[in-house]
Order: sequence, then structure tokens, then C-alpha cells
Amino acid sequence: MQVQPYLFFEGRCEEAITFYRESLGAQVVMMMRYSENPEAGKAETASGCGIPPGSENKIMHSAFTIGDSMLMGSDGMCSGKPDFKGVSLSLTANDEQQAEKYFNALSNGGQVQMPMTQTFFAKRFGMVADKFGVSWMVLGGVEGKPA
Repeated sequence: MQVQPYLFFEGRCEEAITFYRESLGAQVVMMMRYSENPEAGKAETASGCGIPPGSENKIMHSAFTIGDSMLMGSDGMCSGKPDFKGVSLSLTANDEQQAEKYFNALSNGGQVQMPMTQTFFAKRFGMVADKFGVSWMVLGGVEGKPA
């Protein structure tokens, strides 16, 4: 069994994947645009995979890895209003320097919720909402985790 995050970027999925590729080394496993959907010519489909008007080149489904983790994403209904409330992605870096690098990259255009600091559970820990509104908890120098 696996549980994998599926993020709906409401029109900014490709931009988000590019950002994660540049800032976290994400690797795209697959990407399908609405226009590539086998049911693309149908306005309404039995499977519910119709294309939001004007969104033919937006991302219907994507899968990408960050480190050993698989994430999935979509432009959803392209409403322009992503909402990631109540969820945070936890990123554990190999060491404190890598944690700082990831935190700074995710902070670019985002909002720091808790600056990087030392805690009882990690030498470096901080929380940030990236420019897409996705919340991240970044850890580095975690006890018991090899560097």
C-alpha cells in the first residue's frame, strides 16, 4: 500500500513542477495535458475527464519524484485558486546545509511561516508556504538519520 500526495494547482501545475525541478531536483515521471486525454474531443464524459474551457494545454495529470518520494499533480479545474489548507509536506534533508538550501529555495516567492532554527528534534527546522501555497516543513540534521 502507498499513500501519495496529489496536488491540485488550479492552473499552475507546469509552473510548479518547473519550480520544484529547479529548487528541489524534482524529476518528471509522466505528464498528460488535457488535450492528450483519449476523451479530449468530448465536452462531457462518463469518466468525468472533460476539459475545462480554454485549458487544452493545461496539465490533466502528472507524476514527479522529489528524492525517493512520488508526488502527483494536476491543474484540476483551472480555477486559479489552489487551496492546500490543513496539509504540509515534510522534507527531510541529508544535513543542515541541504535543509537551508531547500528552505531558501522554497521561500523564494513564498511565505516563511517559521524561520529555520534549531529544535530538540532537528538541528535545522523551518516551515514555509511556497509561492503556490503548498506548506513545507523542512528538516536537516535529524537525530538517527545518517548524513
